[in-house]
Amino acid sequence: MNTAFAQYVNPRQPAMEHQPRILIVDDEIDVLEFIAYNLQREGYRTLTAKDGLEAIRIARAEKPDLIILDVMMPSLDGFATAEHLRNLKELKNTLIVFLTARNDEESELKGFHVGADDYITKPIKPKLLVSRVKALLRRKASGHEGEVIQIGDITIDREQHAVKVKDEEVFLARKEFELLALLASKPGRVFPRNEILNKVWGDDVIVGDRTIDVHIRKIRQKVGEDLIKTVKGVGYKFEI
Repeated sequence: MNTAFAQYVNPRQPAMEHQPRILIVDDEIDVLEFIAYNLQREGYRTLTAKDGLEAIRIARAEKPDLIILDVMMPSLDGFATAEHLRNLKELKNTLIVFLTARNDEESELKGFHVGADDYITKPIKPKLLVSRVKALLRRKASGHEGEVIQIGDITIDREQHAVKVKDEEVFLARKEFELLALLASKPGRVFPRNEILNKVWGDDVIVGDRTIDVHIRKIRQKVGEDLIKTVKGVGYKFEI
């Protein structure tokens, strides 16, 4: 049997109503096995591929819900693979996540430009990786992944992970983008800190209030100081 097409289900894990299929792409076998094992424990079905060309072939045949993609691979690197996948109509609803050792801002920006939904750097703890995967699949299930928010001079495109201010593209790191998109989704509404933590960082990740403050400061520097207001003792809101 071709192991690249193997699908696994942990018999001890309660069956999901719909078990999402996740394609893992990496040229290191031990990495494939490690990620697959941890996702299987959560009840996901996994597929594996060892390079970009194999990933494209499997993705077209199996139409996975999510693809975890390394960058540095033989035959076809992750960026070129993602760009090719994004041009396939049958995979327009498939989520793409980069999991790579390349942690520089230029690579992260390129990852989002070729269509990634998330960009994760190695090493990462298994629980955190699973948490990120769950958050993406929840977002996809909610139907918000393709939403475009237009408020004044700001355009926030969730699908392209793009922000423009007066038609000029502004690069935001992943959490900065998610935080801005959350606040802008309901202009004028005050988002309490605990809600921001749950929706942006998730229940499985422990961060402090200072983390929110730092991200808010960076967003203000990039999109404008007056757009996000602090509501003392409560949280933040996007000003109309």
